[in-house]
Amino acid sequence: MNDRLKQVQGSRSAAVKARLDHPVIDTDVHVNDYAPALEDYVQHYGGSKLVDALRRAQGGRFANRSAGGKDWYQQTPQERQYHRTLRSPWWARVTRNTLDLATYTLPALLYERLAEQGSDYSVLFPNDVLAPLAAGADNRQALQRAINHFHADLYRPYADRLTPVAGIGLHTPQEGIEELEFAVKTLGLKVINIPGGIRRPIRAIADKYPASEYPDVARHAGYVDFLGIDSEYDYDPFWAKVVELGVPVTTHYGSQGWTGRQSISNYMFNHIGHFADGSQAFAKALFFGGVTRRFPGLRVALLEGGADWGAHVYTHLIDRWEKRNRNAVQNYNPANADLDLLEDLFRRYGHPLLQGRELNRETLLRDSLGISALHHSREPNADELDDFAAAGIESPHDIRTRWLDSFYFGSEADDRTVASAFNSRALPLGAKVNAIWSSDVGHWDVPEFTEPLAESWDLVENGVIAAADFKSWVFDNPYRFYTEANPGFFKGTAIERAQASRAEQAR
Repeated sequence: MNDRLKQVQGSRSAAVKARLDHPVIDTDVHVNDYAPALEDYVQHYGGSKLVDALRRAQGGRFANRSAGGKDWYQQTPQERQYHRTLRSPWWARVTRNTLDLATYTLPALLYERLAEQGSDYSVLFPNDVLAPLAAGADNRQALQRAINHFHADLYRPYADRLTPVAGIGLHTPQEGIEELEFAVKTLGLKVINIPGGIRRPIRAIADKYPASEYPDVARHAGYVDFLGIDSEYDYDPFWAKVVELGVPVTTHYGSQGWTGRQSISNYMFNHIGHFADGSQAFAKALFFGGVTRRFPGLRVALLEGGADWGAHVYTHLIDRWEKRNRNAVQNYNPANADLDLLEDLFRRYGHPLLQGRELNRETLLRDSLGISALHHSREPNADELDDFAAAGIESPHDIRTRWLDSFYFGSEADDRTVASAFNSRALPLGAKVNAIWSSDVGHWDVPEFTEPLAESWDLVENGVIAAADFKSWVFDNPYRFYTEANPGFFKGTAIERAQASRAEQAR
């Protein structure tokens, strides 16, 4: 056995795990697909043309090609300025650490090394799972089905400790339902990964400038449909099917390329915080669109963005509701101003402002509000006043239920901001946010497979979080996320065995 293998078998994380009296669930492990084996499945589903479509989708997913057909790395600095070509990621996978590279590609090796990582059970996100989103409409569903089938077969022998997600495209609700039913009923997959938004054309622009004739316009003039509010489609049938089948929903939805994340030279400028921003938009759409009200059994994990933004939004939802609920918003209704009092106060105190001017009672309110006034062609109707109506919010407790019960927030091992999730003294109603442990191994931000659990325990040693918070993070919250969606999620797994063993010891 070489020195490297000896070193990892005695990892810091294995030592931490030995001290714990509870299992560890890793909710976010990124694995690589061995291309020849994956392409065999794609070939079966659609022949060589579908294999070509897969390769184009893999190559174009982050390419950010300009009008000239070149990606960022092919362009000169002058071309990047001219086309405003977004700086895209590069060197995103572990390579120098060759043992880890092989671990993320070979299921048997990953299974064998879980003890070194300190995990009892891991949910896997193959890096190609949503590659079909970059494919054309003619190929998208066939590619998604082939990739899901490949992953289901590849990891089935290791199901007691590993489970891969199914990628589900959502360009339409029906597309999502069809792939969901195939993935769950036919392939036996238990978790899904979806995009948190679909980019669509703005029809008023697309009608004038068809994409076939004006590709540059189509590339820049669009909007993101966040699937819960203001959509041209009704996604309720999809959410209903998710709840019916008992499937936990996950997303790694980011915002690179959005306003404020459009650097043409710096990847880190575009990257830092982008998962939090993208997930926030998606989660707010489900909340304000009433999805979490209509489907209280829906469980959604928002990964790679941390939990601090979940605490931030929860706090400000309550702040805003208290100021702008259907009754409180009347504080800002111009019709409620006392014009007699306003006129009297201007006559008594407004001489410096009124010199040489007649006081006009008819326009006094508008004039006194100045540039802060919002002038519209009409006042809002009664049913347009309450932004919280679709969410069905009648009290702060409703916000707590429809935000904190529905959403779980993937926090990476070294993320000190996870402390905000457990700060019940600061959060309204003494709440805590559902942070779930997401190692993110397999990506560039985790250069060592065996380190994440130890890094998370360092936060306990450093006084950032308590030991009880650590347990909630790495076990209690993940366990609740999966089993609230599907009570039988861990049947036949190492987690079920660990729970049975603890119950036996307690007797």
